[in-house]
Parts: sequence; C-alpha cells; structure tokens
Amino acid sequence: MTGHRNGGAAVVETLAAHGTRTVFGIPGTHNLELYRHLRANGLRHVTPRHEQGAGYAADGHARVTGRAGVVITTTGPGLTNAMTAAATSYADSVPVLYVSPGMPRGLVGRDIGYLHETKDSSAAMGNLVRWSRRVESPDEAAAAVHDAFASFEAGRPRPVHIEVPVDVLGEDWRGGAGDGDGDRPTSVSRPTPTESDLAAAADLLEHAQSPMLVAGGGCVDAPAELRALAERLDAPVVTTCNGKGVLPESHPLAVGSHIRLPVVQQALDDSDAALVVGSELGDSDLWGGRIQPPTVVRVDIDAAQLQKNCRAGATVLGDAAEVLAALSGRLTSRGSGDGPRRAARLRDAAAAEAAKDAGPHAELCRALAGVLPDDAIVSGDSSQLCYYGGVHLLSLQRPRRFLYMPGYATLGYALPAAVGGAVADQSAPVTALVGDGAFMFSLQELATAVEQRLPMAVVLADNGGYREIRDGMDAAGIERTGVELHRPDFASLARAFGAYAAEPSDPDELARAATEAWGADRPTVIVVDLT
Repeated sequence: MTGHRNGGAAVVETLAAHGTRTVFGIPGTHNLELYRHLRANGLRHVTPRHEQGAGYAADGHARVTGRAGVVITTTGPGLTNAMTAAATSYADSVPVLYVSPGMPRGLVGRDIGYLHETKDSSAAMGNLVRWSRRVESPDEAAAAVHDAFASFEAGRPRPVHIEVPVDVLGEDWRGGAGDGDGDRPTSVSRPTPTESDLAAAADLLEHAQSPMLVAGGGCVDAPAELRALAERLDAPVVTTCNGKGVLPESHPLAVGSHIRLPVVQQALDDSDAALVVGSELGDSDLWGGRIQPPTVVRVDIDAAQLQKNCRAGATVLGDAAEVLAALSGRLTSRGSGDGPRRAARLRDAAAAEAAKDAGPHAELCRALAGVLPDDAIVSGDSSQLCYYGGVHLLSLQRPRRFLYMPGYATLGYALPAAVGGAVADQSAPVTALVGDGAFMFSLQELATAVEQRLPMAVVLADNGGYREIRDGMDAAGIERTGVELHRPDFASLARAFGAYAAEPSDPDELARAATEAWGADRPTVIVVDLT
C-alpha cells in the first residue's frame, strides 16, 4: 500500500511531474518513505549492487536520453559511496539528481551516534556538485526538486543533490506536485546570443579560407545545425570524446574524435580559423597539448568557458543549436569545396597515429567496427581498450551514443554506465569496453545487467593488471609495484553471475561473439587475453 502522502511523496510526485520514469538506487533503512511512492507514480526502479554503480548508471542513462538521471541513496555510507559518480558527472556536465535522506532536524553535527551519522553530508556533496541543499519541510523538498530540473534546463547541466531529513520524509504533506514555496517554473530560458556577437563571429568565419570545427559535448543536441554549418563552411569537423557522433563519422567532413592527437592539433593551428562549440579544450581532451589557431570563434552555454584554455577573437554565449543556426543564416558564401579532401587526409593521418598508439587494442576495435550497427551505444572505461582504441577506431553515427568520462577518468564506469544506457534504449545494441583492472572495480553490476535481462556485450581486454601504470613505471625507471595482479577466471566469473561468456581466439570470433551478444537475453562477457 502507498499510505498517506508525506515528504517522500513530495519528492517522488515532483520527480514524476518532471518526466522521470526511471530511478537508480538501493533501498535502506532511512529512505523507505521514498520507496513507498515509486510504483504508485509509475517510476521504474533499478537496483545496482553498489551506490557508485547507481550513479554511473544514472549518468549513462542521462547521456543517452538527454534527460536528468535520478539516484536514490540512503544516509551516510549510501551517499558517500556515490560521491565519485557524482564528481564524474560534474566533470563531464551530465545532469543527475541525487536524493538522499539525512539526519533528523536538529541533529546535524551533534555527534550522538545516530545510525549512519555523517558530520555534514550536504556540505560534502556541495563541494562536488553544482549545489547541495538540505530541506526542512515536504514543501521545501518539492521545491528543491523543481529547482533541480530548472538548473538542468537553464544552462550547462551539472549534477545536484537534495538531502531530505528522515523525519521530513515521514511528515504529512498536503501539497501537489506543482506546489512548494510559491509558483516555481518548470523550465528556464537559456542565454540568448546577442546580434553583435553573432555578427562578429560570422564575419571572422566568412573570410576564412581553410576553417575547421571542433565539436564538444555542448553540441550533442545540435547535430543538424552543426552539419549544416560545417557544410556551408566546407570545414572538417573534429570532435572531443563527449562530442563523438554529433556529426556522423561516415560524413565526408568528419575527422573523428581525434583531438588529442598531435597531427590533429597541428592541423587546427594551421587552419586560418577554428570554430569551437561546447568544449573547454581541457587537458583531458588535449592530453597535454594546446591549440591556438590564428583566428578562434567560441560558442558555449557557459560564459566562464568562452576564453578558457584557448583565447578567442569572437565569442558567442548561447545554446549551440540556436547559435549554429544563426551563424549559418549569416554566412553568404560557401567554402572552396576542398573540405572533404582536407578531412580525408587528416582522418587517415589521425587513424594511422591512433592505431600505432592502440597496439593490440587496434585489432580488437577494428573487428568491432566491422559489425557495429549505426544505432549502437558504446560505453568506455578508463582503460587502454577505450582511450587508445574505441575513442579513435570505432565510428559512431549519432550523438549521445558514446558513454565515456574523459574528465574524471575513473575506473569502474563502463559496465554500470552501459546498464544505464541499455535501460534508456532497450532496442539499441550496447557494448562496454573495459580492461581487466577497470572491470574489477564494478563487476558486481553484472548481477544488475542479468537481473534486468540486458543484452550487452562486455568486451574485456585482459592485459594482466594495470598496464598503463605499469608502462609508466617502466618509462620512469620505477620498479613495478602493485600493477601485476592476480585475476580471476573472468569467463567462469561471468557465468557465475548468470551472464554468458565467450573467449574468442581471433578478431573474427570477437565480431561474431559481439553480434550474438546483442541478440541475447542477458549480458555476455567477451574475454580477450592480451597477456
């Protein structure tokens, strides 16, 4: 039975009013009043096996859908377990709402030994996410949920946290989902580009003879506008990891997600104008490199990003789709027609450089690339198979299909993020790219994938431990310590969880195993021995 409407209902009904249909979380002693109302409000609940997995799954779900992911934790360790996932979403500008119970009113900081007592949970989360708010009544709880969704719509999306005291969750609530402290907006307008900024940017682009475009995560919802402008400018397009697929990577102007490679950074510097859309051009994208073309135009929803890491001659603050459409409308001339040739030359050079970096992972990725459908979702961990391989050597044709966290670069992301992506789009073939080290951080989420009957391919490159760090130790003349690890029998482990397993001996077998995995009734762990 749902019982009376209380603070838990204030949260859950308001989530439902904002279109939430799925939440990720683990029930606990202090959050039961939230769970009381989930089914009555039509919310699907997915139970990961660790709160960090819940956060990564919600992150993956949000990346695929473009709508906020939602995580429910319990007090104390439930919330602190999820903090790394929250920080990951913050680094990559992913909208995720964390809801947790908190110490009853009047007891915060009292140090009285209350179950799961934490010194100041909200303050801890506030240092990791956009904002964290502790509410004092059911009305305030509903209002905070409204404000969370408004913050996701207003500009650069980043995670937020709401702490609802245990006694508030159980307190009677007479409001409706639209209530709270006064009328609250369900949407907030984004910054509007100024005519003068648009004119200045268009003027610089109009006179460019060899322009290039950089598409970041901030333009994943502007694929048509980006394509139209690229074609008008006749400009090759390189993407960051988070922008991967915003221009189909089969398009003649697509260079791919190769921005970290020196050959691409040099090409940007050699162009006479670069348009950078929705990217901070951070070290996580450039890997220690820097770009500074003679003329730079930057477009971003966040004013703080417009001059960061690369000075621009013209900047436009606004939503990428609106700005790119406006710029296309202001350009009177088309490019020279040389863009596809320039893009192909750069794409080939970058692919060769990437394949050299990828080593044995290149062959695995080429095998997957040969069978990967256009609607595929790929998640990647901070593993060599992904950042040397999949980022560069797998071609994606749509935005919001590459789930990867280059900013925070955490281990253990790919498997739970793939769960979130598969839950978000149950018709899409989903593949997770992991190394053996990363897999051990979140292997328990295989149980979640099996329980949800998700037909995922988990491609596990077993290279004997932490190979990247081992290589770094070797290069620095440091004795190998803590990097050559005991690993379990991964295929047997997968079967023990109820998943399928495959151990292909060559690339053709890998491709067949992946294709079969996408049509199965549960996940398949495909173990490739690289030792």
